Amino acid sequence: MATGNGAGYGPRAARWRVAGWRVAGWGAAALLMLLPLLAMQVTGAVDWGAADFILFGAMLAGAGGGFELAARMTGSRAYRAGAGVALAAAFLLVWLNLAAGVIGTEDNPANLMHGGVLIVGIVGAAMARFQLRGMARALAATALAQALVAVVALAAGLGEALAATGCFVALWLLSAWLFRKAAREQVPATLSP
Repeated sequence: MATGNGAGYGPRAARWRVAGWRVAGWGAAALLMLLPLLAMQVTGAVDWGAADFILFGAMLAGAGGGFELAARMTGSRAYRAGAGVALAAAFLLVWLNLAAGVIGTEDNPANLMHGGVLIVGIVGAAMARFQLRGMARALAATALAQALVAVVALAAGLGEALAATGCFVALWLLSAWLFRKAAREQVPATLSP
């Protein structure tokens, strides 16, 4: 029976689209879990043990679960995109540090500074109570912390981290911009009909 909104529109179609994106997202996470297993069959350069798969699975579950929570908090596409970019940046930062290291190799203790970057983001988001303007400030502070890591690495003579650090600064700033955009799009309650 038609809902009056035309075929393919209305609450049922909207729920299906959301469910479709959720299935696609979790399906992509499952495929990512399979990539190292497949690579182990092809090359000896990838040698993961059970602990590696468990850690990677926990990272994927954390990032996916975090996005699920963010998506349920609001219908704002900009907020969801900002949360998605921030979670992807955090995931990639941890993965890159564990796999190869951003500064030198994964064994270089200077890579521990990136944990401080993540702490700035997490504490800032918690202090902002995940509200739009506060999230924008928290992600801008995270970008600043990431840039400070590059400054410290340069001062220590470890300049190979600049390209990766620049990419992460850009991701944090993109996330901050998306949260700011969501805040500008938000209609104050007193102005709504």
